Parts: sequence; structure tokens; C-alpha cells
Amino acid sequence: MTIAIAPKATLYERDLNLWVEDTIDKLKAGDFQNLDIENLIEEIEGVTGSDKREIENRLQRLIEHILKRCYVSSPDCDRGWQVTIVNQRQKLTRLLRQSPSLKCHFLESFDEAFDNALKIVRIEYDVHFPDIWQFSCDIDSMLNVDFWE
Repeated sequence: MTIAIAPKATLYERDLNLWVEDTIDKLKAGDFQNLDIENLIEEIEGVTGSDKREIENRLQRLIEHILKRCYVSSPDCDRGWQVTIVNQRQKLTRLLRQSPSLKCHFLESFDEAFDNALKIVRIEYDVHFPDIWQFSCDIDSMLNVDFWE
């Protein structure tokens, strides 16, 4: 009879938070020999992917609400749309201040974010929305200009 012995789970597999704390301690102590390099690389790659997805999601939501504010005649909703626009702009500004290199990703993601936003608002409202973005799409404009004024 053969008994299979399961491999011992690593700290990374058992408790991610504890693994992070242990990794930080090792980095601070200069104990580079005992770092779990493979999982450290995976986690760092995950952080940048998460930030890029956040840029994409917030940009899409921003565009959705700018489109609504500009093209949907519903004065009762204007204030709510503007609040969402301000919130998304603040969060995007904070993220881009923290990681300025993500500005390239913001610009690269714009067309897809616009297309996705357009699909959503066209489902929500029976309004003619333009097929192409009618305004400036540079970062400064997207984060500051009230296109509906």
C-alpha cells in the first residue's frame, strides 16, 4: 500500500497576510536569501494589474456619466451624475498622482472605455449618443472640464 503525502503548504498558501508581513520584515532586515521571490514577483505584478484595471473601470464610469450629463435631458438626475463625475475624477487624480506612469495607460484605455461606456448608456437611455467622443480626451480635460457647460 502506497500512501501519498501531500506537500507541506507554504506560508504564502496558508496565510497571505502573514506572508506579506514576513516578506516586509525580511526586506527591511536585508534577508534577501530567504525571500520567496517567485510569489513576491507574482504579487508585485498583481499590484500593477490592479491599478490598470482601476484606471480602466473609473475612466469608463467617468465617460458614462459625462455622456449622460451632456446628452440626456433629465434635470432631476444632473446633480447625481455630476457627483459621480467629481468622485471618479478625484479617484483617478489620486491614482495618477501616486503612479504617474499610469497616465500612458489612461490614454491607451480611452477608446475602449468610451466604447464600453457608450454601449451601457445606449441600453439605459433612448437618446442619440455620438459614435465618437466629441470632446478633448487628454487627461487634463477629462479630469477638469465640465463638457456640458
